Parts: sequence; C-alpha cells; structure tokens
Amino acid sequence: MAKVRNLEKDTAINETDAAGTPALRKGAAFRKGKTITGSCLCGAVKFTVKGEPIRTGLCHCHDCRRTSGSAFAMFSIWDRSAFACTGPTKTYEGRSFCPSCGSRVFSLRPGEAEIMAGTLDRAPTDITPGYEIWTKRREHWLHPLRSAEQFEGDAG
Repeated sequence: MAKVRNLEKDTAINETDAAGTPALRKGAAFRKGKTITGSCLCGAVKFTVKGEPIRTGLCHCHDCRRTSGSAFAMFSIWDRSAFACTGPTKTYEGRSFCPSCGSRVFSLRPGEAEIMAGTLDRAPTDITPGYEIWTKRREHWLHPLRSAEQFEGDAG
C-alpha cells in the first residue's frame, strides 16, 4: 500500500517568496548548489538544472493536455542560467522535444527554463506545486490542491 502524505500538516508547503509568488516545498533534492538531472524517454536529450526551482505548478490548459498526453502537466521553473542541455531538440511553439522519441522536455524563455517534472531522472517527490493554472479546464474528478493557489487562466 502506498504511503499517503498529510498535506495539511506539512508546514513547508506553499511558502511564498519575497514577491508573494507561490514557492515550493524545499526538499533535500533541491538544495542550493545541488545538480538535478533529467532526460527524454530514449536518453538522446539530457539536461541538468542547478539549485532550487523558482516555482512549480500544474497546468490544465488544452495545449499542456495535448503535449503531455494527460489531463494536466506538472512543471518547474528554474533560472535560465541554471539550465544546461546536450543532445538534439526540435521546438514547436516554444516547447522543445526529442526528435527521436517525441518526449516534451522543456521550454526556454528569456531568463527561465521550464522543465517538465516527468523528465527528471529522480521522481519529483520533493516538490509540491505552489499553484494551478487553467483550473476552469480541470477535469471535474480532479480536486484542487489545497496547498496551491488557483488561477482560472494564466497566473498573474
């Protein structure tokens, strides 16, 4: 039987940074200076990120559903300077993927690297989403995360 965490008693969840942006639970895997690795399904695209993500969220929008093949996508944002990648990628509408296996791996913007949580080599159990976006498209059988700020569309 799987162990269930009691989110109500987890005091480190949903902290906010100085600007009031939802932050993540700062687990052991995301300490400053720690390098986190990830890759696509076939391993042709590999990446590293250093330190803690700036924020972590869930997205229920139509595009994220399509690109993830699921009812929502989980992602973490790191500072762009903390990200490095090897291997060939293709990009469609800002989303980078492996041309061999098709895995969506990341999206790069000025100053930010958005990493798909499922591409991390180690399961992202040390992070908890601080927000959910496009909740108006969330499936009725999915419940809001009590520890996460809710946005009907894009955050902010």
